[in-house]
Amino acid sequence: MSPLHQAKIVDSHCHLDFPELLVEIDQVIERAKQAEVNRMVTICTKPSKNRATLDIADQFPEVYFGQGIHPHYAATEPKLTVDNLLALSMHPKMIGIGESGLDYYYTKETAKPQQDSFLNHIKAAQESGLPLIVHSRNADEDMATILKREYEKKPFSCVMHCFSSGRKLAEECLEMGFYLSFSGILTFRSAIELQEIFLSTPRDRILIETDSPYLAPVPFRGKQNEPAFVSKIADFGANLLNLETEAFAEITTANFYRLFSTAG
Repeated sequence: MSPLHQAKIVDSHCHLDFPELLVEIDQVIERAKQAEVNRMVTICTKPSKNRATLDIADQFPEVYFGQGIHPHYAATEPKLTVDNLLALSMHPKMIGIGESGLDYYYTKETAKPQQDSFLNHIKAAQESGLPLIVHSRNADEDMATILKREYEKKPFSCVMHCFSSGRKLAEECLEMGFYLSFSGILTFRSAIELQEIFLSTPRDRILIETDSPYLAPVPFRGKQNEPAFVSKIADFGANLLNLETEAFAEITTANFYRLFSTAG
């Protein structure tokens, strides 16, 4: 087992290519390592950011990446075909397909191109064997319908990133063997339902993430987020489960490597 496999905490979803983090990328990575976050997955949200994402992953051994089109850009960015995604997946540090999915909060008027793009990502996950990284907001019914229909055609592995949807979608995803990833939202005082969903999620299906530079956890809420802060999410999750942080970190890290089996 390599030293990186011994990471106490993994940030399973961040955006290191975003300007807020990229401008001080060396310091961001160093602060993460000081917080015992020795593995990060940076997520590319649109094709025009491919090069920046690849450069970061190539520069830092601690960083892997996922590639896809965020639903916000499904109607405006060049379409990624299944073949495009499969070609990208050949890079040794690409460990997931996405993020992709449905977001009807800001962009419901683009539901059709979002769904078309999402289907391409699902097919690429089915063909490549890499996990699908899903973004879902205000789209629970359509999300469940698409995931279940496509899973019945050909099973695939999946993580529902930054999970903040309802209990019904959580249960449907867990029934398919998917993972739920919890962000700093879990630590918010108002997130009572999400905390209940977290507590009802099997421990072997839980991941944690920052989704940085956004959604900083308590006590950093309102500030710029970064991978080092995933340690605060680990502290909070461990407390909810009445576990020591180290034990909770071991669980979520093992879950990460089970899902993202090509990492390190």
